[in-house]
Formats: sequence, C-alpha cells, structure tokens
Amino acid sequence: MSTGASAVLTASASRQRVFNPWIVAMAVVIPTFMEVLDTTIANVALRYIAGGLSAAVTDSEWVITSYLAANAIILPISGWLAAHLGRRNYFLLSIAIFTLSSFLCGMATSLGQLILFRVMQGLAGGGLQPSSQGILLDSFPAEKQGAAQTMFGVAALLAPVVGPTLGGYITDEYSWRWIFLINIPVGICALVVCAMVVRDPEYMTDQRKASKKQPLNFDILGLSLLAMTMVCWEVVLSKGQEWDWFNDSFGRIQILSALFLIGGTSLVVWESRHSNPIVNFRPLLDRNFAPCCLIIFCAFGVLYGSSTLLPALLESLFGYDAFHAGLVLSPAGVFTIIALVVVGSLLGRGVDARWLIAIGLLILGAGNFWMSQLNLEISAWQVVWPRVVMITGLGMIFAPLNLAAFLYIPRSLRGAAVGLLALLRNEGGSVGTTMGQTITERREIFHGLRLNEYLDQFNPAVNSYLAETQTTFLQQTGDPAGSQQMALQSLENLREQQASSLSYFDAFLIFAVLAVALAFLVLLMKPSTAQKGQHVAAE
Repeated sequence: MSTGASAVLTASASRQRVFNPWIVAMAVVIPTFMEVLDTTIANVALRYIAGGLSAAVTDSEWVITSYLAANAIILPISGWLAAHLGRRNYFLLSIAIFTLSSFLCGMATSLGQLILFRVMQGLAGGGLQPSSQGILLDSFPAEKQGAAQTMFGVAALLAPVVGPTLGGYITDEYSWRWIFLINIPVGICALVVCAMVVRDPEYMTDQRKASKKQPLNFDILGLSLLAMTMVCWEVVLSKGQEWDWFNDSFGRIQILSALFLIGGTSLVVWESRHSNPIVNFRPLLDRNFAPCCLIIFCAFGVLYGSSTLLPALLESLFGYDAFHAGLVLSPAGVFTIIALVVVGSLLGRGVDARWLIAIGLLILGAGNFWMSQLNLEISAWQVVWPRVVMITGLGMIFAPLNLAAFLYIPRSLRGAAVGLLALLRNEGGSVGTTMGQTITERREIFHGLRLNEYLDQFNPAVNSYLAETQTTFLQQTGDPAGSQQMALQSLENLREQQASSLSYFDAFLIFAVLAVALAFLVLLMKPSTAQKGQHVAAE
C-alpha cells in the first residue's frame, strides 16, 4: 500500500515536471495581459459606447466603474477561492467566464446590459492577476524569481501603456464592440494552453484536501462588508469630481464615504477575529510586504494618472486624435521591456531588490518632473522622451518590488498576499486617475484666476496683443466691431489654453514629488536578495 502510494506521488510529481517553467509563464501571462488591458482599453471608447447605445456620456462611465468595483471585490478573496476550488480550477474558470462575458459585452444592446456583463467580466478578471502571479511564484526557484516577475511585469505594465492606443485604433477603424470581442480568440487560446500546462503545487493540493474535511464556515459577513466597502470606494472615486466631492448638495459623496469608512473598519476588525477569514490581512504585518503595498499603490497611481493626463493634454491642447496620442505614448513600452529584462538579470545575480526599487522610483520621479517642465511649443518627440524615462523607472521597480514583497511571506499566506497586492495595484490606478483629473480641474480654475489679474487695460502687453490681433482680423473681415470681439475672444482662448497647460504640468510635478518620497520607504525593508537554494515564501 505504501509502495503504491509512493508510486502515485512519484507519477504525479513527474506529470507536474513535464512542462518547462518558461512555457507555464508564457501561458499564464496571456490572460493576465488580456485582463489588465480591459481596465484601460474601454476608457477611450466611452463616448462611442454612449452614442451606440443611446445613453449619456456621464452614464457610460459606469461601464468603467462597474468593472473596477467587481474587480476590487474579487481580488482580495482570490486566495480563499483558490484554496477551496484549487488554483488551477479557479484560474481556468476565471478565463472561461471572462471570455464569455467579453462576448456578451460585445453583443450588448443597452447600457444596462453592458454594465451587467462588465460586472461579470470584472468578477472573473479579478482572479486572473493573483492566480497567474501565484503560479509564477510556485513555478520558479528563488534565484529565478526576478526573471519570473519580469514576465508578469510585461503583462501588468505594457497593458496600460498600449490599452489607450489599441482602444483608439479599434474604435476609430472598426467599432467599440470589438474592444470586447477581440478577447474571444485570445481567451479561448489561453484557456486551452493553460489547461494543458498549469498544475497545482503539492502544498495547495494538501491545503484543498484539508479544507474539504473542515466545515465550510463561509464568511458571509466578511464578503458583505468587503462588497459594501469596495463599491462605495469605486463610486466615490469615479463620481467624486462630477459630484463636487464633499460639497455635493445631495450628500451622495458624504454618505458613500461614511459607508466606506464604516465598512472598511468593520471588515478589518471582523476578519482579524474570524477563524476562516475570506480576506486575510496577516501578510500586512510583514516588514517587507507592507511597504511594498504602499509603494505599488502609489507607483501605479502615478502610472495611471500620467497615462490618463498625457493623452488628454495632447488631444485638448495640441489637436491630436486618440490614436495619434496613443502613438506618442507607445515607444515607452519598448524601453519598459528592456528595463524589465535588465532588472530581472540583476536580481538573478544577487542584487538587493531594495536599491533597484529606490533607483526606479527616483527615475519615475525624474520622468514626471521632466514632463512638468514642458510647454505648448513642443514637438511629439519632446513628449516621447520624458514618458520613456518615467515608464523605464516603473519597469525597474516592478520585478524587485514583487520579489521583495513575497520573499518572507509563508506559503500558507501567499494566496492572500498576492490578492492584496493585486488589489492595491489596481486601486492605485483608480486613485491616480481620479487624483489627476481632480488636480487638473481645480488647478485650471486657480491658474485662470491668477492670469486674469494681469489681463487688464493698464497692461501694455495686453494692449499691444489686442491691437495686433484686431488689425489682423480687420484685414481678414473688414468689420471693425467684429474684429474687436474676435481679438478679445482670441485673448480669452489664449488664457484658457495657458491655464489648462499649467494645470497639467502641476499634476505631473505632484506625481514627481510623490515618486521621490516613496524611495525612502525602502529603508524600512529587510535585505531582499533571492539566492540560489533559498526558498521564497517558505514556511
């Protein structure tokens, strides 16, 4: 009996070793790229979606909000689901449902239907990032974790970069429906390949068997608190500026913020006392994991914030369309891959991840500072290079950050840790997007008022400008009264243009200061060098 059992275990282990870890890595990053891409690809198509479904543009924003809210609910509980369903089963189920819901989104005939199917898509997509990252952590030894996280970084970093460009091209050349339908062939291929190569490690198989012997004890209250917290959070972020934040006359932001605080506090207290928590916060007690969570939250806030503002700047002030604005952003993706590969190699040679993180954050800050020094007389290439510097910095921190975050996390907490880090990565993007929009709108008002202080009849520069432009318009129209109004309107347009540009540059400067400040958090972390023979996240 013992011999037979040993034979079965040997055969099982043999089957798991059939596929090279790099084959597994290439397989699991495909659905991850697809899911991360869907967080940004629909942003540029909202007005087309609203027109196609006969809805208001402000209402079409729920297409984004519903996806992010559903995604945020599932991410922190992905570890619990993987432990009880089996990570392989959960991963394949997520791919299948994500692909199906993408088809349904493409076929939607009303905004309500699209929002419902986006919720389904978000719930399924929430399991893809943490599951793929967990598979990579288990598939590679410690000395190759930098290279493994490089593969994951290609998906997590490139998708937000190419998303707006790809979405703009598909929407302009074909239809907004194809930004969802394009997932179908990719999802089917990913499902087939992952079903062939992905296996659960032995410790997860044992964990699942042990959980089957125990009463289910499902944490329904924890799930309810989580849903309330994340839905309130996403709605506040999405609609805060539109509803004037805490000056909302209907009290919606105030009520949602209060529910978020109550729900979040209750969730932490309840889950810390529950015997089988659906969201496990214990990884946050680790000296490396907590700073890494804060860094990745803020770093992705900077990424998404600047990635939203830069195309908006190019479209509103330079006359670019969505596709060509995306082309300006795209070259940075090439340098991101180079940075990921170089940093992965350095990690494999025993370089401490903390210093790579610090250098990457400083470069990220330098790129944003460079963008804050631009003006309205620049060419496209003068936008490309600051963007390249910024994204290269982010590429430098991604793999080291993931290595340092999980280096001291026990395997039993790995699923919970991966889910929390993925949640904070996504929510950082949401906060950064909202923060960028709010800063630019508020600072545009401020700069407009400040510029008004100098636009009066006693300013000789103003009088000279009005006289020159009025003469030009008079020569064109032959209408003295009309040319005077046109000159005044030209001055007003110039004021608005300058105020708008200054607001964008202010936002980039704030992002630069934030990135540099984050670099000091590495001083709180333990040495983070993965050496050969060391077990990452060992018990």
